[in-house]
Amino acid sequence: MNQHLQDFESETVTQLREDLALALRAAAFHGLAEGVCNHFSVELPDASGRFLLNPRGLLWQEIQADDIVLIDVHGNKLAGRHAVEPTAMFIHAAIHRIAGKACVLHTHMPYATALTLTARRALDTCLSQNAMRFHGRVAADAHYNGLALDTSEGERIANAMQGADVVFLGNHGVVVCAQRMDYAYDDLYYLERACQVQVLAQSTGAPVVPVAADIAHKVMEQTIGERLQSELFFAALRRTL
Repeated sequence: MNQHLQDFESETVTQLREDLALALRAAAFHGLAEGVCNHFSVELPDASGRFLLNPRGLLWQEIQADDIVLIDVHGNKLAGRHAVEPTAMFIHAAIHRIAGKACVLHTHMPYATALTLTARRALDTCLSQNAMRFHGRVAADAHYNGLALDTSEGERIANAMQGADVVFLGNHGVVVCAQRMDYAYDDLYYLERACQVQVLAQSTGAPVVPVAADIAHKVMEQTIGERLQSELFFAALRRTL
């Protein structure tokens, strides 16, 4: 057995594969998936530059741990039985390497993507309580350059994050990052909920009423300072999906 396969089947990486597959199925359940497109990834904790990724051609709702693939920063498949989609390698490899994020979740979920089409390009983190958890944690990349089919585009996106946990990609979608999969998925879910209520509020035509920035910052610190809810949510998804 080669080293990559041995690592792929280790207890630690098997747990990461299970967490990644669960996050993908949860995203499908919550309406955040789009066909067989978009990707979630998580890096191995050994600083080797290798990361786990969902494969090409599978619906998120059907993905199990055995479907996850292991690739390196150059997009070479190291372990797994499925093919890899090129844009996944370019975006995810760059964010893992440049932004130093362990978990990278990229979606075209509808309400967040809708806000990337607006002049602001992103969520207003001073509106709903769910939005406030992202105050000071969001970047917006307004420069859409087509499909990410080369290394330079992935690197441009990674650099545009400027350390943020969330980046809204203009005319494209969003990327949500964290150091743990349960935290990353919790943020992804509540990001879409926050974007949804903002779109709904603005669709009424009535003026929206933001809170002061210091209040939004306080709510962010309260939410991020205690992530037990994130852990419990992911555990509940594990029991039910």
